[in-house]
Amino acid sequence: MASETVENYLKGIYAIEKHLDGKGVSTNAIAEHLQTKASSVSDMLKKLKQSGLVDYKKYHGASLTAEGRSKAIEIIRRHRLWEVFLVDKLNFKWDEVHDMAEQLEHVEGKALSDRLDAFLDFPRFDPHGDPIPDAEGRIRDDRQKQALSTLATKDRGVVVGVLDSSAPFLKYLDHLKLKLGTSLLVEEVIDFDKSVKIIVGKQSHSVSHQFAKNLLIQKEA
Repeated sequence: MASETVENYLKGIYAIEKHLDGKGVSTNAIAEHLQTKASSVSDMLKKLKQSGLVDYKKYHGASLTAEGRSKAIEIIRRHRLWEVFLVDKLNFKWDEVHDMAEQLEHVEGKALSDRLDAFLDFPRFDPHGDPIPDAEGRIRDDRQKQALSTLATKDRGVVVGVLDSSAPFLKYLDHLKLKLGTSLLVEEVIDFDKSVKIIVGKQSHSVSHQFAKNLLIQKEA
């Protein structure tokens, strides 16, 4: 039952499941994530259930089976490997690669993924800081990361990822000279609106609370 639509559903359910602590994913949540109609989601979930890729019961939501989760992780692995290839080997910017990787992720074949992984020297993270599943589908990420918004005045840290990978956000990060591996210092947290003043290099910037919630930092001791 391989198709781009099926793969998008599996990847979408996987992404939502991570935040639900074992609860079923509602049709409305899937519809919102995939920007489609709830009725279309219900029809697809029935087909995915028949194929053994999801457990689904009306009004109780859906969850991936072991086979469905394995397929979802493989799609994510391909997507993130292609993002690394596009940035590291073809010199695309990190705000340009998501849509291209969305297309390339549907080129199936474990041998292709494994050779791409080896060609890239087995990267652990994609250009946005997300961990890349290994050939066995294991996702290893031992970094102690937290949103910039959770840091206090005088805390120091290193940028390790983003929660918002939209082009506008990534371009704004480029404007501030913030990228993966960049060190920063929290100069001040403003009580009024929780905006944050940060120092990057010798430059001081004031960023909104919304911005700070979407930038992941590994705090330095």
